[in-house]
Amino acid sequence: MRLNGRRQSSNFDDRRGRRGGSGLKIGGGIGAVIIACIIAWVSGGNPLEVLMQNSGQLTSGSQHTSTYTPSAQEEQLATFSRQILAGTEDVWTKLFAQQGLRYEPPTLVLYSGAVQSGCGNATSQTGPFYCSADQSVYIDLSFFTEMKRTLGADGDFAYAYVIAHEVGHHVQYLLGTLDDAHSRMSRMSEAEANKISVALELQADYYAGVWAHHDNKMFGSLEDGDIEEAIDAAQKIGDDYLQKRAQGYSVPDSFTHGTSAQRSSALRDGLSSGRFPQ
Repeated sequence: MRLNGRRQSSNFDDRRGRRGGSGLKIGGGIGAVIIACIIAWVSGGNPLEVLMQNSGQLTSGSQHTSTYTPSAQEEQLATFSRQILAGTEDVWTKLFAQQGLRYEPPTLVLYSGAVQSGCGNATSQTGPFYCSADQSVYIDLSFFTEMKRTLGADGDFAYAYVIAHEVGHHVQYLLGTLDDAHSRMSRMSEAEANKISVALELQADYYAGVWAHHDNKMFGSLEDGDIEEAIDAAQKIGDDYLQKRAQGYSVPDSFTHGTSAQRSSALRDGLSSGRFPQ
């Protein structure tokens, strides 16, 4: 992506190195179960339960000390994330205004290991998430490293897609879509609620594509190969792909984010049309 000279968002809360409160400390073996954790992330489950079932090496304790020092690579990712967030602010402010609406941007919270959010405690194994209670996007930047190492999903636009997807949930929150869906889901069976969850996630993928479409029009940000990176990432975090990789088979009734084909298609649709509202 072409990001040189692009501004960084000021809606930023850097909590890296802060104590996340009482939590779990990983004693080892995380690489062997990271796929299961990513499945828990995209399935709306509790990755901590996955770790407890698969690792057997978890101990209680605090996760961080004040001596935490981010690497140069992590600092580059932090700058990148703030630039992408700024791009979402520019695009969604314009698109909301065209609909006679006001866009209120989310806060990007960077953390390391564990964090207290408005939606409760979380660890890095939870993966990136949006919390509507405090209108914030939470990311432990190590997720991008694991994405590359474990799934082979790499590239700056692939990482931007992850951030834009979470911001897509914020767009849903501002439009009332998210609360309405959660209200309906609370009155449904698990199988029916999962279908609503899939629709929400695919719409967030679509919104990520819409953002990229307009960001490229505004700033000429996309380079050759960028779209392919994001499509590859979307395919590799499909419910069916992850479940088959982790356990050799998939369980369609348990899908909460959509298949690889659905996710890549939603992203492509947003990229090609740029249409908002959907």
